[in-house]
Amino acid sequence: MGGNGLRAVRLFVVCSMMACVPELLSAGDWPQILGPQRNGIAEKETLRSQWAGGKLAPAWSVPCGSGLAGVAVAEGTVVLFHRQNDEETLSAYDAETGKPRWKQGFPTTFQAAIVDDDGPRAVPTIAGGKVFAYGAQGRLICVDFKTGAAVWNRETHKEFSAPGGYFGAGSAPLVDGKLVIVNVGGPKGAGMVAFDIATGKPVWRTSDELASYAAPIAATIEGQRRVLAITRYQFLGLEAATGKETFRVPFGARGPTVNGATPVLIGDSALLTASYGIGAKLVKLTADSANVVWENEVLSSQYTTPIIHNGMVYGVDGRQDGGPVSLKCFDPATRKVKWEDSLPQYATLIAAEGQLLVMQTDGELRVVALDPGKYVEKVKLKLLTGTTRALPALANGRWYVRNERTLACFDLRGE
Repeated sequence: MGGNGLRAVRLFVVCSMMACVPELLSAGDWPQILGPQRNGIAEKETLRSQWAGGKLAPAWSVPCGSGLAGVAVAEGTVVLFHRQNDEETLSAYDAETGKPRWKQGFPTTFQAAIVDDDGPRAVPTIAGGKVFAYGAQGRLICVDFKTGAAVWNRETHKEFSAPGGYFGAGSAPLVDGKLVIVNVGGPKGAGMVAFDIATGKPVWRTSDELASYAAPIAATIEGQRRVLAITRYQFLGLEAATGKETFRVPFGARGPTVNGATPVLIGDSALLTASYGIGAKLVKLTADSANVVWENEVLSSQYTTPIIHNGMVYGVDGRQDGGPVSLKCFDPATRKVKWEDSLPQYATLIAAEGQLLVMQTDGELRVVALDPGKYVEKVKLKLLTGTTRALPALANGRWYVRNERTLACFDLRGE
């Protein structure tokens, strides 16, 4: 077997040991930020092989309120987290028709300090028959998935004296086992807090680290369950059951900077990336240690989580608020860039069936081959006007994207 084959086998084995495995849902669901494994990869999807360029009409669309949160999808139900008047609202829709199913609102007085959007930022999480959502003022919400009935909620910023951050709270909650784990950012040991999913009572808290906008992930490393979290200035490894810190690696910079991209696993290592001169780090992990393999600016992504495919990294380099933006593919072992292509706008990424779905913030979708040999663009499709900054979702061949006023569903299913 050649070197590439050996590397592929090793990668498969190690990823099998370390994969983030949330509660199993139906094939094609997108129950949380970045999909079933929190890595931006949609499994068991069949997308079109033939594309016609230009505009694509939505299968359905509904009005939405303010906010930057993408949707979660499970069991034929789409859950949107947005602000309507003075309430942060969870609204559920039928995935096929867009017909409303239920909604539940919670009061908010949030006022954005830097951007003009005053809605929630974090994608909700569907797990265990419930929906968990984290509002811009730090309210952690739990409702029944089938009915929307309120189960419990906690005002974490008030309870744990956590500051609001540049843009309010925005780290998506992680459900692991019987815990929902949140990047709260409070002092006196309330940086990361785990709550009981049934009651909302705190189970553990740890660190004094400020919150970031990056979602935490869970992984089994050397047989031990770990939470991997990027905070304002650190990359932390925590015992999932107790919150005990097992390792930390500095990541981030003081000043007007943001950590927004979720850590992703590459074999036995984690890839971290941020913009603002921070760049990327590859960190080799064991259950109780973390060592930096390399760090440089091969990828400086403001908030887009890179895609890992066949050992290669596909990422968006640059920032939404100025400067050049590009899509690039590079080898994390050598840091050699395989190819790079400029983008007119910042974008987010989802991978499915050998294709990379590049959703630009101007409402244009590019479909690009997951090919490390060269940049191959299959089609450009104009989907929406306005700004499409919220993370998209792909579930059962349906592509969900929103701007400031509308949530739209587009049918990308194969013939």
